[in-house]
Amino acid sequence: MFEHLIALFRNHGDPAYTTPLPQADARHAMGALMVRAAKADQAYLFEEINMIDKVLAERNGLNPVEAAKMRAACENLEKEMPATDAIASILKDVISAEEKEATLLALWRVVFADGVKHEQEDLVLHQIEDVLGVPADRAKQLQMQSMQ
Repeated sequence: MFEHLIALFRNHGDPAYTTPLPQADARHAMGALMVRAAKADQAYLFEEINMIDKVLAERNGLNPVEAAKMRAACENLEKEMPATDAIASILKDVISAEEKEATLLALWRVVFADGVKHEQEDLVLHQIEDVLGVPADRAKQLQMQSMQ
């Protein structure tokens, strides 16, 4: 599965590329984005890992063990992922506006899980917001909602 997804990323810059990202792979790509966002400050803390597991369980109907296994797969995928804006650009074309907002909310929950606001994490999240096409005012609402 990962080889197929990585091949999709590598071929995305090709103008002849027309294969959409399969829905099952989109879930892993979004998980990998959460891992990437959590690592943006050069620290991957227990609180962030725990929040990723929680979000994966909630959004995918998984039990804790299944969520941890999915996160581990997403961690492996994150290592092979292209630039953050490239993966967000791929997701932009295959997920709904509602899913884009849910993804941003999940990402903000992950980066705020450690209780510390880091500039690097902000930059990554704002980059993803821009690529996904979520308006700045709505993105700010989602950011504030994630802190509650």
